[in-house]
Order: sequence, then structure tokens, then C-alpha cells
Amino acid sequence: MFRNIPTVTKNLLVINFLVFLATLVLQTRGIDLNVIGGLHFFMASDFHFYQFVSYLFLHSTVNFSHIIFNMFALWMFGVVVENVWGPKKFLFYYISCGIGAGLMQELVQFFDFYFRIKAQDPNIGFSDLFVIGQQLSTQLNGWLTVGASGAIYAILLAFGMIYPNERIFIFPLPIPIKAKWFVCGYIVLELFFALQSTDDVAHMAHLGGMLFGFLMITYWNRHPDSSYNRSGGQAFFDNLKRNFEKRQGNNRHMHAEPGSGTKEADMDFNARKKQNQDEIDAILDKIRKSGYDSLSKEEKQKLFEASRNL
Repeated sequence: MFRNIPTVTKNLLVINFLVFLATLVLQTRGIDLNVIGGLHFFMASDFHFYQFVSYLFLHSTVNFSHIIFNMFALWMFGVVVENVWGPKKFLFYYISCGIGAGLMQELVQFFDFYFRIKAQDPNIGFSDLFVIGQQLSTQLNGWLTVGASGAIYAILLAFGMIYPNERIFIFPLPIPIKAKWFVCGYIVLELFFALQSTDDVAHMAHLGGMLFGFLMITYWNRHPDSSYNRSGGQAFFDNLKRNFEKRQGNNRHMHAEPGSGTKEADMDFNARKKQNQDEIDAILDKIRKSGYDSLSKEEKQKLFEASRNL
């Protein structure tokens, strides 16, 4: 099963788990990778710009569910999104949305810092914050963010936008729900928890990743001829076409409809199959020329229904 995972998703899974193990081992020797590579508040003395990327590959060692949930979601949704977009576009999206989530977290922390200082001294001006921040730079090192959650939530959003009507099972709901409602539900929950501010989870970073993802996908949809869309997922859809044609060939040999032993019934059946095949071929040709995002909603749905029957 692991070898069927596309390249970027597979490497991201491996890197995250290896870094997690390295973090555990080095902590026993007094070295904390989360402190070194985690994203600090930009006014903190330990802040570095490389942390906007490095924090994506670090996870809390106190709560193992942090990395387990993130990697499960990466495997579950990342495989689909990377197969549709291709490795380059998928990796660009993942890293960019992770950085965007970090920027959102920095912005939220900045306003949090402002309101805290303002509560102590209402006369403090906005420009005074940077002077105060420099004086408190060591104490501000405690504001630390780690985890791939921002990028993972962006992948979840991408899945929902690519296959909005795909039904997925979510525990503990007894019935499957459409992906678009699943994504909307997560957004509402993250907003609720962000406003509550009762835990240490970076909920606004999650929303920031989804926001950057939404803006990026919207741009790509409006510019289907961009370089990131020309060949995204071509191998996936070529394979889809081969499997579809293979299944159609098997159906022609094995098909038997009740009461349809006539030559006319066989001709009607073959005509319908040929029409469906021609429609799928036209959709796949359109993907090769302009990319997956150039498809209409009806074309995407027809392609998905065809792939589900393989």
C-alpha cells in the first residue's frame, strides 16, 4: 500500500515521522528541535525566518495525537490531491499554505500582544509596541508554534473544492456527508474554538492555511493556463483512462441484460458505451491541454463517477 502513495505525499510522511523521532531522541540529550525550528513570535529573541518552513515538520512530543492526526489526514486527502494536481503543484501548495498559516499566526499573536499591553497601560501607542517587544523578547520566546496542521487543513480544503460532492464517513456520524459540508463544518468549528481561546491550539493558523489555499485555488481556477495547471495529474488521468477502457472491454465480453438476446439490444448497449467512452476521452483531452481546473462542474462529476466505477 505504501508504494502506491504518490512521491511528495510519501516523502512528507517519512520526513515528518523521522523528524518526530529525532525530536524525541535529542530531547533526552537536552536538545529541543521544537525550540530551534518551531515558529516563534517575530518579536521574540529566538525568531528566525527559516522557522516559517521548519515549523511545518515539527510536532508536539507531549501529545502524540498531534502528529498521528496530521499524518493520517495527509495520507487520506493528500494522496487524492497530489494525484490530481501532480507533485510540483501539490508541493508548492503545501509549503505555501503552511507559510501562510504561519503568517496568520504571527498576525494573531501581534494583536494579542497589543491588547495585553494596552490592558496594562491604555496610554501605550501602537508604535511603542516594538520598543516594548524588544524589551520583552526573551519572555516572548514562550509563544511557539509547531505542526503541519495549517498545510493539512489547506489540503482538506483542496479535496473539498476538487470533489465537493464526494461522500465521506466521519466518526461518530452514522451517515456519510459530502466533502463540501465536511470542510464547512471544520471551518465553523475552528472559528468557534478560536473565539473561545480555551486551549493552546493555533486555530487561526488552521484557518490561515485554508484561507491561503482558497485564494490559491481560486486564482488557479481563473487562470487555467498557468504553468502549475498544464500537466497537473496527467499521469493519474492517463491511468484512469486505461482502466476505464479495460473495464469497458471486459463489459463487452461479459455483458448480459435480462431479456436482451437480440442483436438490436447489443447494438444499443455498445452505442451507449461508445458514447460514454467518447465523452470521457474528450474530458481527458481537455485536461491534457488546459489542466484539471479547466473542467466544468458537470465534467468533473462525470469523470469522478467514471473513476468510481473502475
